[in-house]
Amino acid sequence: MAFEGLTDRLQKAMEKLRRKPKVTEADLRETMREIRLALLEADVNFKVVKDFVKTVREKAAGAEVLKGLNPAQQIVKIVNDELTKLMGEEAVPLNKAPHIPTVIMMVGLQGAGKTTTAGKLALRLKNENHARPMFIAADIYRPAAITQLQQVADQIDIPVFEKGTDVDPVEIVREGMEVAKKNHNDYVIIDTAGRLQIDEQLMDELANIKELVNPNEILLVIDSMTGQNAVNTAQGFDDKLDITGVILTKLDGDTRGGAAMSIRAVTGKPIKFVGEGEKMEDLDVFHPDRMASRILGMGDMMTLIEKAQKNFDEEQAQETMDKMRENTFDYNDFLAQMDQVTKMGPLENIIKMMPGMANNPALKNLNLDPKQFAHIRAIVLSMTPEERENPDIMNPSRRRRLAAGAGRPIVEVNRMIKQFNQMRKMMKQVTNGNFNGMQNMFGGQMPGGKMGQMAMNRMARKMKKDKQKRIKKLRKLRKKK
Repeated sequence: MAFEGLTDRLQKAMEKLRRKPKVTEADLRETMREIRLALLEADVNFKVVKDFVKTVREKAAGAEVLKGLNPAQQIVKIVNDELTKLMGEEAVPLNKAPHIPTVIMMVGLQGAGKTTTAGKLALRLKNENHARPMFIAADIYRPAAITQLQQVADQIDIPVFEKGTDVDPVEIVREGMEVAKKNHNDYVIIDTAGRLQIDEQLMDELANIKELVNPNEILLVIDSMTGQNAVNTAQGFDDKLDITGVILTKLDGDTRGGAAMSIRAVTGKPIKFVGEGEKMEDLDVFHPDRMASRILGMGDMMTLIEKAQKNFDEEQAQETMDKMRENTFDYNDFLAQMDQVTKMGPLENIIKMMPGMANNPALKNLNLDPKQFAHIRAIVLSMTPEERENPDIMNPSRRRRLAAGAGRPIVEVNRMIKQFNQMRKMMKQVTNGNFNGMQNMFGGQMPGGKMGQMAMNRMARKMKKDKQKRIKKLRKLRKKK
């Protein structure tokens, strides 16, 4: 995740504050210094950092905060609220035309991921809005730009209007709009040309396309790995085109994340989506409050729940829970669960959404290599139907046969079986409201420290109540019979 370094530094500063029996003005000054340095190192715009630190210091310096109960927690809340405000307070939806088609113009420099992001956005509209988008290929300069758009479109089964590279882009867009209206497409996504840097010719062309179609959205696609340059790019495009929003790409890369925290403050334009991954499904709505929570190491349970709801079959999930509770969870169920989890994205990113897990040392001990999933799958698929349904019959000769069948070392097969049995045991405990097993998994500490423990306790109470409700329901059904 883009903010790992920032998260680590902020967590340390807040933890130091929490350990103080009382918080003095000197403690507050030291904490604000740590926050300022952390933000500057994350490549956040200098003026944005200066204003942010000043606001937090003013709000936290009040006597009612320093002398009140839990001053450290109150300061953490102030930092969280101000981070949220800095990035825009709440998610901003796409603009929609009163009559179809809604026109979205994708703009940005070369290499930002504009064409791929156009595909991700189209797929999102198709899946979630049952929309019928169409692309217009208006980038006639970059070699193979039209071919790339066509390949992206073929993956997600969306039509592309193109006239090759010898026709003026404005004319291509004019003809494309006529086709979209004739075919009743609800969205038109225009993939425009980029440059290595902003120049007058590029901006004139984009301005002409804007004048022709009067788009509902002009979305600037920015590579978040470019740091401060991302903010300068946003400012340049906004001055010329009056953009309506920003999509940040490569937020999962090795970047310091300053762009996400500076763009809204500098341009006043909202970040609408973020790209975190290479799959076509890896485009998420930008929620400032959730991002602030992630930056402070408090996790992002809402996004995690939404991802799970989107990718998990509710009936199958309930069936799996019942099997875990009854200890009848087998390798067929394990394979099905593994498939559903991988649909949610890289496992490392999923775990980091849990409170306290962004920089948890226990993560370094987990083998999160995607190839490992393929190896596990190969071992499970080498089992007979009987072995998959009866995990307890795995004797040494069966294990040797699995190793040969999967082409993996016997130690790897033994390790996988041991981990499966440990997981089965732990999940039985968890589904019955006992979270002690999870502590072993994270080196004897619950993820997120006290906050993680509180979250787990709440979950345990909820599961206990759900269990009691199910028992009452079953009793009522039995009485009726």
